[in-house]
Amino acid sequence: MRSRIFVLLLVAIMTLLAACGSPSKEDVMKKLSGKWNETKGYELQATMEIKTGSEPRVYDVTVWHTKPDFYKVNVSQAGSQDSQMIVRNEEGVFVITPSLGKTYKFQSDWPTQNSMPYLIGTLSDDIKADKNSTMQEKDKTYIFETASRNNHKKVLPTQQIHIDKKTLLPKYVSVMDENKEEKIRVTFNKITLGVEHKASDYAVDMEGQPVKKPQSTEDGQTGMMKYYPNLDWEGTVVEEEMVATENGVRTFMTFSGADKEFVVVQEPAETPDNELPVSIEGDPVDLGFTVAALTANSIRWEQDGVAFFVASSTLTPDELIEVASSMHPEDSK
Repeated sequence: MRSRIFVLLLVAIMTLLAACGSPSKEDVMKKLSGKWNETKGYELQATMEIKTGSEPRVYDVTVWHTKPDFYKVNVSQAGSQDSQMIVRNEEGVFVITPSLGKTYKFQSDWPTQNSMPYLIGTLSDDIKADKNSTMQEKDKTYIFETASRNNHKKVLPTQQIHIDKKTLLPKYVSVMDENKEEKIRVTFNKITLGVEHKASDYAVDMEGQPVKKPQSTEDGQTGMMKYYPNLDWEGTVVEEEMVATENGVRTFMTFSGADKEFVVVQEPAETPDNELPVSIEGDPVDLGFTVAALTANSIRWEQDGVAFFVASSTLTPDELIEVASSMHPEDSK
């Protein structure tokens, strides 16, 4: 009888100690999912630092989200007037570039299949989707390490999500390469949960937006930087061809060798004759510095006044994204 009572007391003590210990990963995940996903909407302000190029680039990010499917994301480079906006409303998904006066319309389920480190709902989904995710506690922070589900997951396969223990809100997200070296950091400066916006607040309106005209050189040709992909693909050689057009110079770069064959076309981006949205094939892909349109065999985007198009019958969509993300400028003069 005494031994039975002793066992019962021991079990009770162990249960009490367990209850007083640190919460499990599952407990924290449940709380996060409830707090981040069950809110009717939110607003947030963040800073995104991208370290994949020769020099880090810093962007200011503002997000509005109203359940179930309304989003407005504005990304602007720090110290620059240039910005780009992604809007999802009841009519579809739009990518707006005010500096060029352009609006592209996608028929896409973005961001359902495109996890973004600055969208807190997709971060919660990342944690739940990775059965091998880990959680550790450090000071006043929960740190989840999960597989990336973003557009760069081939070259940036891992992310760490740092969450404040008290508020249960993310402090920052570190997206890392295969060597666990940080390449993208999104720091959340302010998150306000429970904010709802009217449907009209997600309307697409280009009216009144400033439009920059391309700069021209003395010979009448549109001056622009030439860009090259920065890839470590052995055996790849390039042939270049330039063709004069009414808008400037169109450059064709044909890359061949091994099993990596693709063409890069770049030319000055044109400003539209009107403000009507242009339907575009593919899904919107966030390259960090801009939003591209991705299909099974091509990717197109605009950056720094240059229109890019990459096409290939041998590259995978992940490899097309890798090419686009690696493009860096070299003065053509």
